Amino acid sequence: MKIAVEGCAHGELEKIYETIAEIEKRDGIKIDLLLCCGDFQATRNMEDLQTMAVPTKFQHMCSFYKYYSGELRAPMLTIFIGGNHEASNYLQELPYGGWVAPNIYYLGYAGVVRVNDIRIGGLSGIYKGNDYLRGRFEFSPYTENTKRSVYHVRQLEVYRLKQLSGRIDIFMSHDWPKGIYNYGNKEQLARFKPFLREEMDRDQLGSRPCQDLLNILRPSYWFSAHLHCKFAALVLHSEASMEQNVEKQSTMSHPEEDKPKSKITKFLALDKCLPKRRFLQVLDIESENHTDDEGQLRLEYDLEWLTILHLTNHLVNVKENYYYLPNEKSANGERFQFTPTMDEMNFVRQRFENDLKIPENFCRTVEAFDPSIHLSKGYHYVQPKSQINPQSQQFCETLGIDDPLSLAMLIGGHELSHSSTLDNTEDSALNESIPDEHNSSLNTSSNSLGIASAKSPLKRKSNSGLSLPKPKLSGNNSIENKEELKIDDEIEVESETHINIEGEVVNDDHMNAHSPKETTENVSTETTTIVNSTKPPIKKFKRRNQDIYVDKNEEEEL
Repeated sequence: MKIAVEGCAHGELEKIYETIAEIEKRDGIKIDLLLCCGDFQATRNMEDLQTMAVPTKFQHMCSFYKYYSGELRAPMLTIFIGGNHEASNYLQELPYGGWVAPNIYYLGYAGVVRVNDIRIGGLSGIYKGNDYLRGRFEFSPYTENTKRSVYHVRQLEVYRLKQLSGRIDIFMSHDWPKGIYNYGNKEQLARFKPFLREEMDRDQLGSRPCQDLLNILRPSYWFSAHLHCKFAALVLHSEASMEQNVEKQSTMSHPEEDKPKSKITKFLALDKCLPKRRFLQVLDIESENHTDDEGQLRLEYDLEWLTILHLTNHLVNVKENYYYLPNEKSANGERFQFTPTMDEMNFVRQRFENDLKIPENFCRTVEAFDPSIHLSKGYHYVQPKSQINPQSQQFCETLGIDDPLSLAMLIGGHELSHSSTLDNTEDSALNESIPDEHNSSLNTSSNSLGIASAKSPLKRKSNSGLSLPKPKLSGNNSIENKEELKIDDEIEVESETHINIEGEVVNDDHMNAHSPKETTENVSTETTTIVNSTKPPIKKFKRRNQDIYVDKNEEEEL
């Protein structure tokens, strides 16, 4: 199977697909699959654009809306993860993954799927220690603070990924694993990106959770983006780490035992989509020839990953406070290893009626951007309110788990707003599986496998704390200083690139590393009761002073 890997997409889907078409024509090959490593920018309209954490001058609609509306169709199966430049409100509707447009699939906060039996995993967002131990408390409309914290990696997703066993063929993350530069040409990287030298010398560049996952999962390939450069590395895993993983897996019986993890990981980071930049790489990976009746690739859920989601549903947390997950040092004897057994996996397989093929159940839930509509100059768009996506409802109901966005909205005192389809884009299987109950995205029953600790997030008291008052918008929760909470500053870069008619870059990126500035300004919003309706919610545009929404001192993150 020929796979194209893209670095930062930055909404330029049309240009990416055109580049792939040129490669196919030049080399006489057919690209089967496209993987994108974040900053996808799945903005459907101008309201979505307001949830993206960039200064106003960088808010560009780009071309995703054409694929969402049906004007264009992705020429190949496209799978992507989130970065730090995203339509966060839309991606939050799909916490466990789903279709954002026909033939374009999002992996969720974290996810694992199989394409023709190639096992592909990914982790969305970027790492920032201040938010790593928090729950998923954010929902739209966002404040200037939550507009950024919403894309920060959380411990639960990393915890779940660490439970995986067997071979991972491909893994994607937006930011780099910490220390990966020590396995490649570090000097060349420092010459190309001089502002990174100091962080590399202090051994502070990169994500610590990704470093842990690299050593535990040991995938054959690891692809990243974020730093806007191409960098290759070859990681030879130590015998000690391999022995630890073998010892851990020996305690469980699972079908992945015959597929050992790789001893070498080939790492590659890629640039963003611009002329004369190295943003695309094509590789050939051997795969099983599983296609459907129309000759399309077979995209399936990963059974082990589904079972891990089911077993750890009681750990879902939507509080803004720090919380901790069970580990081997837990005094109450709570289960801390969730690598599933065969019985547990068979139970989940039965919930999906022995069919793990991902349903093509995409449906449009909001109106797409219409470039023919011209509003008066200076018209101010507002952020949309969060909605519950039908795909997430179907997935959570089938697996018997909770939608974290639903929980966050309920604990925040907001009524759930369920998306309605605007046309006949939805698959017939979607209508048959979506229940009519108001809180259908919540699973409040006890764990079907009879695990004592696996209580519903709405009933337990320990981790989610849903019986407590709703979190404050700008809470500054204190915690004892711990070594693991000392973090690397996020790298932020203000990038202005101008392209002339011939497609040449006139002014290249000007990058400066600095610590992020958190805005403490509270944004006032009007509280409105959301009423369930069979019709899609009507957008009400309001003229407001734009200065209260935009921080004039704000700088763009990478």
